[in-house]
Amino acid sequence: MVRSFLVQASSFAADIDFVIDLIGVLVGFWFVLASCVFFYLILRFRSKDEGKAEWVTGEEKSQKRWITIPHILVLICDIFILVGAVRVWVHVKQTMPEETTPVRIVAQQWAWTFVHAGPDGALDTDDDIVKIDELHVQKDVTYRYELSALDVVHDFSVPVFRLKQDAVPGRVIEGWFKPTLAGEFDIQCAEMCGIGHGMMPAELFIETAEQHTAWMADHAPKSLAAVSAP
Repeated sequence: MVRSFLVQASSFAADIDFVIDLIGVLVGFWFVLASCVFFYLILRFRSKDEGKAEWVTGEEKSQKRWITIPHILVLICDIFILVGAVRVWVHVKQTMPEETTPVRIVAQQWAWTFVHAGPDGALDTDDDIVKIDELHVQKDVTYRYELSALDVVHDFSVPVFRLKQDAVPGRVIEGWFKPTLAGEFDIQCAEMCGIGHGMMPAELFIETAEQHTAWMADHAPKSLAAVSAP
């Protein structure tokens, strides 16, 4: 259901959407059922002229079944949700792919700094490419990000990735993503971080291999470009 409103652009987006859909279907089922029973009882036992109201203790077995049976069924539904959520959590948050390309993400009031690895595929070298509010990645390549904040708590949110991770001052938080759909998408700060919070968007560019190679060549540090020029 979620992908009907928001495209899936990462390798784990479908897994997260499945958990959201599962929760929506199960909770929606019980909401509709409980609402129908609720309104039926209101109409069926509405106030009438004849007879007096009865005091119900709720101790009879026939009455307890109205609580125990739905309770057990809801717990069974919770188990399905828990199993699905844990499976996705382990895959996305607890498992780091072996072969990854690093990218550093630094949040501050009110901008994002993205440090891209250059052609050597490593950070903190002379060919790093630093961009403000622009993240350029290659389609079908797995990235390992290093996320940090310089001032207050921010939140790195990429809706099309189904990725949302707090950036905490004094900590470097690692995670990963694998883009699967080329295009331009939004990056948001999803944590209130001050008066300029609403003015802290960034752009995500998912490029093909040819496009990404050309982008790196165009944005190589000037010193390296001068050395490589004929």
